Amino acid sequence: MSPTFAAHVAAPCSVIDDCAVARSIADRWQDIVRGIRDEYLDHTHRFPWVIGFSGGKDSTVVAHGVFEALLSVPPSQRTREVHVVSNDTMVESPVVIAHLDVVTKRIKEAAENLDLPITVARTQPDPDKTFWVLLIGKGYPSPNLTMRWCTDRLKIQPTSGYIKRNISQYGAAIVVLGVRRDESQSRQRSIDKRMNDRGTNLTPHGDLTGAFIYRPIVDLTTDDVWEILGSYHAPWGGNHQDLFQLYRDAEGGECPVVLSQTEAPGCGTKSSRFGCWTCTVVEKDKSLQGFIDSGSHHFKPLVEFRDWLKSIRNNPEMRQAYRRNGRLAFDATGKHIPGPFTVQARKLILDNLLRVQEEFGGQLITEAELDLIYQYWTTDLQNEKGLSDE
Repeated sequence: MSPTFAAHVAAPCSVIDDCAVARSIADRWQDIVRGIRDEYLDHTHRFPWVIGFSGGKDSTVVAHGVFEALLSVPPSQRTREVHVVSNDTMVESPVVIAHLDVVTKRIKEAAENLDLPITVARTQPDPDKTFWVLLIGKGYPSPNLTMRWCTDRLKIQPTSGYIKRNISQYGAAIVVLGVRRDESQSRQRSIDKRMNDRGTNLTPHGDLTGAFIYRPIVDLTTDDVWEILGSYHAPWGGNHQDLFQLYRDAEGGECPVVLSQTEAPGCGTKSSRFGCWTCTVVEKDKSLQGFIDSGSHHFKPLVEFRDWLKSIRNNPEMRQAYRRNGRLAFDATGKHIPGPFTVQARKLILDNLLRVQEEFGGQLITEAELDLIYQYWTTDLQNEKGLSDE
């Protein structure tokens, strides 16, 4: 555990200097909540807010701040809709999705009881664009850094679709994100090159017409975030100790909310450790391995399957010569680029996945996905037979 993280799990301050820091954080946090309240009450527009909620530390602080701000607004003025939207790729880390289930349920129930205009929603990829349907059904090779087909289909399209539906209904939408300059140098560059519209706290979204970005915690440091989470009870009930435990066990950070390809490098890199348990873009799944090391040994079959899936990617015996469009592909040097996994390889992957699912004891693939996979296999085998008969 890092010294920074450990400091915020410790007991409240007991010396003058520590308490001075705590008061400073408290003042800054109240400034942020007031700023969120003022932004919510801005009468120049009434566009809905869409909070990108991953369940990690940054998006939790944002949701916490918005919830607190709404509680300070008179009921008659709570006229702007707020959507707390999480994304389920359907191959999320089981630990993270379980945490997300608990927290979003608490937010939903508290919002209903307190009569707050909050809608809790979760997006998923289209049925024909899930990880297993594309990989096992169509034979897409395991994602890597140069062919990361998963991010767009599993993350960007579902959440962007939700935002677009709000834009269509209201004319525009405000996307509230927990991005911070302190996250990384690349994040700081990305934030600094996108200036707010003059006289506002909003930045036009680079890819979604009609969407604007609001970043209420952009200037908080990681230390600040942990300090806030450790100092305040969750306004929807309980505290944030489950989140502390999640990070303590995994020693990692969440995969961020991704809304465009320019933000995609945050997914499947060293900077993101809570993500899809199937992620073959990273060398090792540090997060799940962290949970195993912390005693959750039932995750071991998942890590072993992921490692195997990564290892077979470039096995020529597992890949078709032709792409799905029926063409051969070559790189700039003239080297042949293999096509999708063969149907035989896909069957092997599915057999192994079903074995792991039984060993793990939780659902890893749905019946709807299996139906689509079998349909794609039937079509591909018929096409192969047609080619062999020519």
